[in-house]
Amino acid sequence: MAPIDEDGFSLTHLQKATSYIKGKIPSSPRILIICGSGLGILADSLQSPIVIPYGDIPNFPESTIKGHSGQLVFGTISGINVLCMKGRFHYYEGHSLKKITSPVRIAKLLGVELLIITNAAGGVNQKYKVGDIMLIKDHINFLGFAGTHPLRGLNDDDFGDRFFPVNRSYDKNIRKIAVEIGQSLGIGPNLHEGVYAMVGGPNYESPSEVRALRTLNVDAVGMSTIPEVLVAKHCGLKVFGFSLITNECVADYDSEKQPNHEEVLAAVNSRTQQLKDFVIKVIEKCNFNVSKNENISSDVKLSNKT
Repeated sequence: MAPIDEDGFSLTHLQKATSYIKGKIPSSPRILIICGSGLGILADSLQSPIVIPYGDIPNFPESTIKGHSGQLVFGTISGINVLCMKGRFHYYEGHSLKKITSPVRIAKLLGVELLIITNAAGGVNQKYKVGDIMLIKDHINFLGFAGTHPLRGLNDDDFGDRFFPVNRSYDKNIRKIAVEIGQSLGIGPNLHEGVYAMVGGPNYESPSEVRALRTLNVDAVGMSTIPEVLVAKHCGLKVFGFSLITNECVADYDSEKQPNHEEVLAAVNSRTQQLKDFVIKVIEKCNFNVSKNENISSDVKLSNKT
């Protein structure tokens, strides 16, 4: 029996979406970039872009959140084929986690080897300031503690094993490269490595929740990212992730400060050019063999597990 989840999202759905995308792009992407809130500007770095609206792709989810434009953009950065998601999907929008993470499996089918995943996050670490960048070195998956997981249900062995480790989910070598690039761009003092935690949202964290997160040595908190990372790890993709700190989490019970989405988008806009330069240089330094930007075959097949 083919693996399927409660909302009927199966390998057949993935294959239909993959076939449609293959018909729109000239060759296989090597990298998938998932853009967090307001970070769709990263797609502006792509040369010779081909834009595919989410709504045109069979069985593809659609984003409903301001700052997520809902477009898949294919292009190149320094000759490397890149697929960029301008807008991601969130659990609080009502999607199943399997549907939220379906673009990662579609990317695997297309030939992607590296996932670059970004998000806008609240700074739990009191040393973090708005506009800082945190390279994700590990995570805490609170949804997983409650049994909510993108791989719940029958396992698809073609993508990966039923049980799999998640230590070293975030590639150490790429993080090292990113630190060096950050220093070269003059953002070293605003660049950190830390632990990211995911909560369900859509509300921001209460002061007591912020205090609890600090007790757990969490540095940043958001409402996304971890499901996609888990699926990427399951199917053998390398992962590089970072958070843009867009608000400082409030731990004072009587504070007048209240985080809001407009504040998040404003913080992103203040870092636009630096973030674009940062991501471009990380991709350039990852030493991808451009000659492997192969033409896409007409058959939809799973790539070999790595």
